[in-house]
Amino acid sequence: MNPSMEAVSRAVSAYAAGERPERAVEKAAVKHLLGLLAQQSPGKSVEVRIPPYAAVQCVEGTRHTRGTPPNVVETDARTFVELATGRLAWADTVADGRVHATGTRSDLSGLLPLVAL
Repeated sequence: MNPSMEAVSRAVSAYAAGERPERAVEKAAVKHLLGLLAQQSPGKSVEVRIPPYAAVQCVEGTRHTRGTPPNVVETDARTFVELATGRLAWADTVADGRVHATGTRSDLSGLLPLVAL
């Protein structure tokens, strides 16, 4: 397993055990999964933010270049990692407020999960 996927695996294991992974592990997992999202759905119409670690632009469509993008998805690291690995459902996390998705193109349910562990 490559080091980036190892970080994803370690983060998922920590969450499953009711623990928080080491910050460096969580950061590596988030950055790897965001990179996969941008690679699998290239574009600049949606900005996905996982503070404090990273943000990417993805999804084909109208390109945004200045100010706050009209299509934004923001969530915490744990929620993103669990969405990206299929442990959480998009609709559930949006409904309960763990994911804040604004704009007409911000529904990522068709793009997730990104990996299976």
